[in-house]
Amino acid sequence: MPSRKQRRRRQKERRHEYELVYVDEEGREVEVDPAELGEAAPRRNGKRERAQAPRKGRADRTGRTVQPPSWSRVARRALIFFPLIFVAFSILSSKQAFTSRLLVTALYTAFFIPFMYLMDRTMYRAYLKRTGQAVPQRPSRRR
Repeated sequence: MPSRKQRRRRQKERRHEYELVYVDEEGREVEVDPAELGEAAPRRNGKRERAQAPRKGRADRTGRTVQPPSWSRVARRALIFFPLIFVAFSILSSKQAFTSRLLVTALYTAFFIPFMYLMDRTMYRAYLKRTGQAVPQRPSRRR
């Protein structure tokens, strides 16, 4: 939104009629053709013109391929998070016994594993939709 000062300047520019003229070789003032006004260089607000690099389209951008979700990959990731969670619980509850901190960490990690799998599955399905591949269907269960 323009400031009050900018609004006043714009209103002032609209109130006054400017005659655009230039001086030719003989020293006479000549009016500018309206066609020449349209060809004026665009305003850059004092910024230098940058060379535009050719942009790559979305088709050129392959990105990272997302692997299908697997419980083994989730378990490995949980083993990475286990010490981090243990350190966090050790700092936050330093008065508890070592075994109780270890037990609480194991419970939190076990609770965390299914949610990591669901997140992997969500990311994989979004990747498949984005690339235009078919989402694998679960086989129907018989009762």
